[in-house]
Amino acid sequence: MSGELQFHTSHGHYWASYSVENRRPDLAGFAVSSTSVYVCLLEGSTGATPSEEMNGTGNLMDFLDEPFPDVGTYEDFHTIDWLREKSRDTDRHRKITTKSKESYWELIKSLLDAWSGWVVMLLIGMLTGTLAGVIDLAVDWMTDLKEGVCLSALYYSREQCCWTSNETTFEDRDKCPQWQKWAELMTGHSEGAGAYVLNYFLYVLWALLFSFLAVSLVRVFAPYACGSGIPEIKTILSGFIIRGYLGKWTLLIKTVTLVLAVSSGLSLGKEGPLVHVACCCGNLFCSLFSKYSKNEGKRREVLSAAAAAGVSVAFGAPIGGVLFSLEEVSYYFPLKTLWRSFFAALVAAFTLRAINPFGNSRLVLFYVEYHTPWYMAELVPFILLGVFGGLWGALFIRGNIAWCRRRKTTLLGKYPVLEVIVITGITAVLAFPNPYTRRSTSELISELFNDCGALESSQLCDYVNNPNMSRPVDDIPDRPAGPGVYSALWQLALALIFKIVITIFTFGMKIPSGLFIPSMAVGAIAGRIVGIAVEQMAYHHHDWIIFKNWCRPGADCVTPGLYAMVGAAACLGGVTRMTVSLVVIMFELTGGLEYIVPLMAAAVTSKWVADAFGKEGIYESHIQLNGYPYLDVRDEFTHRTLATDVMRPRRSEPPLAVLTQDSTTVEDVETLIKDTDYNGFPVVVSRESERLIGFVQRRELTVAIKTARQKQDGVVSSSVVYFTEDNPQVAEACDPQPLKLRRILNLSPFTVTDHTPMETVVDIFRKLGLRQCLVTRSGRLLGIITKKDVLRHMAQMMNQDPESIMFN
Repeated sequence: MSGELQFHTSHGHYWASYSVENRRPDLAGFAVSSTSVYVCLLEGSTGATPSEEMNGTGNLMDFLDEPFPDVGTYEDFHTIDWLREKSRDTDRHRKITTKSKESYWELIKSLLDAWSGWVVMLLIGMLTGTLAGVIDLAVDWMTDLKEGVCLSALYYSREQCCWTSNETTFEDRDKCPQWQKWAELMTGHSEGAGAYVLNYFLYVLWALLFSFLAVSLVRVFAPYACGSGIPEIKTILSGFIIRGYLGKWTLLIKTVTLVLAVSSGLSLGKEGPLVHVACCCGNLFCSLFSKYSKNEGKRREVLSAAAAAGVSVAFGAPIGGVLFSLEEVSYYFPLKTLWRSFFAALVAAFTLRAINPFGNSRLVLFYVEYHTPWYMAELVPFILLGVFGGLWGALFIRGNIAWCRRRKTTLLGKYPVLEVIVITGITAVLAFPNPYTRRSTSELISELFNDCGALESSQLCDYVNNPNMSRPVDDIPDRPAGPGVYSALWQLALALIFKIVITIFTFGMKIPSGLFIPSMAVGAIAGRIVGIAVEQMAYHHHDWIIFKNWCRPGADCVTPGLYAMVGAAACLGGVTRMTVSLVVIMFELTGGLEYIVPLMAAAVTSKWVADAFGKEGIYESHIQLNGYPYLDVRDEFTHRTLATDVMRPRRSEPPLAVLTQDSTTVEDVETLIKDTDYNGFPVVVSRESERLIGFVQRRELTVAIKTARQKQDGVVSSSVVYFTEDNPQVAEACDPQPLKLRRILNLSPFTVTDHTPMETVVDIFRKLGLRQCLVTRSGRLLGIITKKDVLRHMAQMMNQDPESIMFN
């Protein structure tokens, strides 16, 4: 190439002309031939050469040739674009694979990238298992602290205190000399009205103290630590952004306040919040690896596996945890996530087993061993328990949602501390007189599940013994119930009413509150009552036709503990609408592998009955109550509407806010961003043709212009923003330098025609996880449909308030 550079002046400006004789593409991507290229050199400029002006400092290259921070991130309370995140991860993986062939170091880096997912799963499992073990030990100690203290070691729970005591005898195994109740420790008297009143008062006082500390810590340090967390986890896994919900402070405060809340004796459990804790652990370790911290889609794969680890340590059910994540929580669950969820749940279970918080060398507190099979005739009471579970689920959901809605709209919501104190006071005052509500809910369920052996000292096992019985211990026949059993039945009936009512008002308060254990307690109480009733009918009427074939005199026919287990599964299924994962969790929880069929019958029946009163489970109902943009894959859309009926703008609304590919200035863009709150803007050829070119995200547009103003010379309000492939030509007069933002433009936005059925549009949004969809006709842009528009339209079609969908 040869040429001649000449300088001259015109109208007060300095001009340089450079004559080029041959034709070639320059670095900016366009060709020049035998002509003169004029470059305006303003006074005070750096006097760069023409090639420099064209290739770098002249802003003719794409501004995003070098990436800068915050591009690709999302605003708080907005939805991610699953297709975009998947595409970004594919590009990242393609680059790593290409580089791995260049050197051994790049190959090692690619292997480390491939193994980073398993490392994250290992760390999540270990931390989740450790936290769950610590929570279990702390809850046992603090729950017993409400009634007394261990003299030999203050940090021992009652059970641990009695294990270490050499003075405990078999005859008085319920009395441990090293363990003293508060009245005995303070006054020296363990019996009498004064001791009872003092123990009663201190029990209520400890409960109020624990709950006050819990709600105060949540309110001051981590408001997101309240509640179960599963509705929000489901929403986050569907692609929603709630910044801080899985943060470090939330993890710390939720762990501490979970112990306080459960120990206070409130009708709540720790299983649901443990899923939140596990997801916080997953989010913590995601921040250590750029593979997950910079891609919201990949992050959600890790959180799905973390949810499985949370259920694994909550129930001691690794396989049930994986199925729970798949069936109940996760929105996107590829096969790779299934394997990693299994590994995370396995590591978490191993870690919890190593800590051994229950001291029984098992993962769960509810492990039981039944010595009799179930019979076909027993399917009738099992199904009836399923009906009860479905009715309880429907009653609880309606009652709890009504109470939560009232809490949101009245002064009650402004005083969460007072609400927690009042509910705790009522719970403690009513719970103490009844031994079945005074103890922790987990211990109650464990006692209800247990079979009555020769060594059991519970009131539920106060049967009239036959002195001539010569059967082995593990095959005790059915016997007539003694006075202790009848007394226990009345107490259990009162406990059932108490649990049903108080749980409705407890779930949803501003403290960590799970629902699994209270629901199981309601079902276990009802199941145990039914089991004892069936057992006594079989004993006294063994000649009835329904008992004659399988229950002969002197046989062990009915196991009341099995009925409690089936009832617990039925009530939990009625509230959450779980099926497969519920059955697996229950048999892992109890070890009752041969009782899968009764559990399946009860779970399916409870779901059918509860679905007759409403399709949503408790978590979906709370998602709807809070207005989260959650598009449930189980919802059916059968209405005959079209995309044109849902898209915006409507006929009464102003025209759609768009950008043009080469005629919009920086000032126009900034004004558009300031005057609107849209998540993005379509880019068209011109406002006359409205032919669609692509779609640009609001956040990336804002960050790009802000960064360009700070780092590049010549970008002013009157600079033209270009989204074209070719570089803009330099103006003849010294106009402001253009700004090219082609790289942030999505050239393949998802589009449908205006006559596409909404049934298809809804299915597309569900399966592809879209954030928005553009509506066109013959390539001409007509409007836009967002996820929020779809949810509002579905709510309107179901005669619900479309304005209840509050977030984007």
